[in-house]
Amino acid sequence: MNDVRVVGAVIGRGATVLACRRARGKANGGQWEFPGGKVEAGESDAEALARELTEELGLTDVSVGGLVGEGRSVSDDGRAIHLVCYRVALGSDRPQRGADHAELRWVGVADLGALDWSVADRPIVRALATAG
Repeated sequence: MNDVRVVGAVIGRGATVLACRRARGKANGGQWEFPGGKVEAGESDAEALARELTEELGLTDVSVGGLVGEGRSVSDDGRAIHLVCYRVALGSDRPQRGADHAELRWVGVADLGALDWSVADRPIVRALATAG
């Protein structure tokens, strides 16, 4: 089986970042994550992230910035997940909750550790806490 490359967005608003809680019935249901998804064949990380943010949150005006960090986990079917998170700035759009997420929440960086994050996202939370 092939490894899966996944991109995630660390979207800031003031002293907070956007956290998304996975909907029940989805992989990692009930756990928190940074929004994003799988990189498709032929896509760059930035292209995949822009597409995923449109699909998941209705965002069409985003700017993908620098690397925040990377995390790894294993999917339910045994594939290795390689998560790469980037800072993302919003334009005029505001995130809208879609089918993948039960809740969207703006959380202070110091408070991120209190949430039940998916395994792959935990190193990103630690990187943000260290940097912030």
